[in-house]
Amino acid sequence: MIFILNKTDTIANQFLAELRDVNAQQDKFRFRKNQERLGEILAYEISKTLKYDMTDVQTPLGIANVNLPADQPVIATILRAGLPFHQGFINFFDRSASTFATACRNVKKSGAFTIQVDHISTPNLEGKTLIMCDTMLATGQSVVCVCKEIMAQYNLKALHIAAVISSTEGIAHVRANLPKAQIWTCAVDDEMTSKAYIVPGLGDAGDLAFGEKV
Repeated sequence: MIFILNKTDTIANQFLAELRDVNAQQDKFRFRKNQERLGEILAYEISKTLKYDMTDVQTPLGIANVNLPADQPVIATILRAGLPFHQGFINFFDRSASTFATACRNVKKSGAFTIQVDHISTPNLEGKTLIMCDTMLATGQSVVCVCKEIMAQYNLKALHIAAVISSTEGIAHVRANLPKAQIWTCAVDDEMTSKAYIVPGLGDAGDLAFGEKV
């Protein structure tokens, strides 16, 4: 299943437009905040797929019957670009634990690259629903490598992949390698550069959020 947020006209398109806008990007706080807002919106959409149990809540005047999540998902991200997007998810799933992964590209002289997963810090994910959120789903290789390492250790109940902007190639790579994953994205762009930047995309999300890396 693939959910694409900007297929519907909502206020989310304003947040997405500002993320893409080269002038608005000069405001790092707003750049991070718009990622956070989109994370909240996708968290809400994903929450509709979870299992709920009827719970009695005591009010000052009586008992209210409320459907509450039967289990809290674990929210994962790949450092560093995904941190503001991840913040949006934990704003809504505020009782959830988090998983953090570090991964980098090993670029060859030909320009091709492989993904090296350096570290994964995680709670016990056995039988858990995992939401892997990363701002840009470009080639999809980083997300697939991290998820495969996690799935080699844990039997997940469900896997959701969330991104702000995805490439068609990245979505195809995820679907081919993680066929049971549900994909949630705010927009899908068709092109990528030779260095695997999404076009029109928004540029380097990590640098725009936190400053250019050396």
